[in-house]
Amino acid sequence: MPSFPEILAEALQGVAAITPEALRARLADGDLVLLDVRTALEWKAGSLASAVHLPESRVDPEVEELLPDKQRQVVVFCSGEKRAALAAANMIELGYTNVWRLAPGFDRWRRLGFEVTLPADQPFSFERYRRQLVLREVGELGQLKLKQAKVLLIGLGGLGSPAALYLAAAGVGTLGLCDADRVELSNLHRQILHSTARLGELKVESAEVSLAALNPEVRLLAFPERLTRENATQLVNAFDVVVDGSDNVATRYALNAACVAANKPLVFGSVHRFSGQVTVFGGPRVGEGEGPCYNCMHPESAPTGLAESCEQAGVLGALPGLVGTLQAVEVLKLILGVGQVLTGRVLLIDALGSRFSELRLRKDPRCSVCSEVLVDGTLGPATR
Repeated sequence: MPSFPEILAEALQGVAAITPEALRARLADGDLVLLDVRTALEWKAGSLASAVHLPESRVDPEVEELLPDKQRQVVVFCSGEKRAALAAANMIELGYTNVWRLAPGFDRWRRLGFEVTLPADQPFSFERYRRQLVLREVGELGQLKLKQAKVLLIGLGGLGSPAALYLAAAGVGTLGLCDADRVELSNLHRQILHSTARLGELKVESAEVSLAALNPEVRLLAFPERLTRENATQLVNAFDVVVDGSDNVATRYALNAACVAANKPLVFGSVHRFSGQVTVFGGPRVGEGEGPCYNCMHPESAPTGLAESCEQAGVLGALPGLVGTLQAVEVLKLILGVGQVLTGRVLLIDALGSRFSELRLRKDPRCSVCSEVLVDGTLGPATR
């Protein structure tokens, strides 16, 4: 019995080939039958206008009902050549006498910029997200969840830049962009959303340009303002997940309190010199309940003036890219409902030593923000 490589080699040699350029020239004649034997996902990402989808490399005898005239010229195609060659060989076994395979395949057709037809009423671009859609944990349903999700990014600097780019690339439907600052030259060694040409522009406007160019399917909402205790609740309530890319303690406390009150997950990140942290505070998660909040880790009553700022201490430019990307990963897992998010765990990054470590973080039963009971025994904010 011949092996699969032998069967494939025979099919490739035994079926005539037609190039994408030659096929395009022939399409105007209207005498060709085109059979697309790619998967359903590949089909949804785009095909030839008049092609018939047969999502199997082996063509069953039922194809004879579709193509009763066995003398018609048939061109079978897939992404490359292998599935098309096997399907064409099957058709020849069924008695078809004029069968060709597209070689190279449809991927080459697309790269040449030739016409591609999309199925009607697509909720999103299947071709754009094809490598993500094939993940069992994502699929079409997961991609729809991403499209329907609304994520608020506080700060569009070193952390917000990679987080925003990857969330937009992944197809998160709505991104809120909150930052009052303007682009400065000293930002550009780490804040990859922005560019030298946009010096002096508001960061939200610069971010809109970059993100719209990356993925025009994403809705962008700009908030050129600093998050404070006065506006935090209104901002947070409009979104499903919040990403903290801020660079000052006052903003972190205000954001944390608003997220606790709204029961929204807060994906936190920070960097200092060659070190970084990532965790997820609060918010409901399937089967996990609520985790600790930022105030559990850093009680607001503790001294905060001793920490050096990024401007004072410095930071390796690529490190915020790593931390912000990990924040984006946590957001995507939260939206999709997959994997183990960092609730109750703080991921520590030592860039100099190329080491990752982890700390456990428990909910403080006497936390002044998220606990049900305060120090004096009265009911806390979480149950009022």
